[in-house]
Amino acid sequence: MSYSLTLKSKYQCFGGTVSYYSHQSQCCNHPMNFAVYCPPQAATKPTPVLYYLPGLTCTEENFIIKAGAHQFAAKYGIILVVPDTSPRGTGIAEEDTAWDLGSGAGFYIDAVIEPWKSHYQMYSYVVKELHNLIQDNFNIKDTKVSIFGHSMGGHGALIFALKNPQQYTSVSAFAPVTSPSHCPLGQKVFTAYLGDDKNNWYQYDASELIKKTQLKYPILIDQGLADPFYFQKQLLPEKFKEVCECVGQSLILRFHEKYDHSYFMISSFIEDHISYHAMYLNS
Repeated sequence: MSYSLTLKSKYQCFGGTVSYYSHQSQCCNHPMNFAVYCPPQAATKPTPVLYYLPGLTCTEENFIIKAGAHQFAAKYGIILVVPDTSPRGTGIAEEDTAWDLGSGAGFYIDAVIEPWKSHYQMYSYVVKELHNLIQDNFNIKDTKVSIFGHSMGGHGALIFALKNPQQYTSVSAFAPVTSPSHCPLGQKVFTAYLGDDKNNWYQYDASELIKKTQLKYPILIDQGLADPFYFQKQLLPEKFKEVCECVGQSLILRFHEKYDHSYFMISSFIEDHISYHAMYLNS
């Protein structure tokens, strides 16, 4: 499969480069954007890759600008890849009417319900198309790939790792939606994209997938206790922990007093996550 990339901008950062790209996505049948941080090591040797999946309303820029991750990616010699969270401007009537559905809210699943299914194929886009595109165009160690994310993106990271255990070397998340089938936000999105059949929902629910697939490494999750989505029972980390304990999945679940759902929380613990992934990516 051939991919044509358009470089939109490029910046020097901690000895490496931040680049923004666009391309015509075959999965989403629409142009898609993503960002890449290449550490200085990537100029001379194949380098492992760490995907970051942003949360609701975010683009490929939020993490790159706000998380403070570049210095640690440079320290540990890891390429960072950050996709956008959905196609944009597809012409779907409902695309921009709600913050939690449509633009910025692809939820990293493959929609099967009209009008979404013609463009909202974010699961296949990230796990297949973007994965192949990065392998074909960057100097990477193709057997060393890990994934993490925030909120909706934390949900995405968990399901990608659980559904593709041979593809990802490690997984972590900040305040992930761990059981979308059992929270109001997930139920709204899954009904719109997947219909009413809960068997379809469970294919994209980490708390359901973990019952069938356990990973050989510990999952790292950080959750702020001042997070409004946590109070609203949208994230359900305790439910995920309970299921992990039942099936014997190793889980590092850390709660943090006074931290919320923002990039202030993410930037506070970003080195912990990158160093965690580096243990597996650089081994």
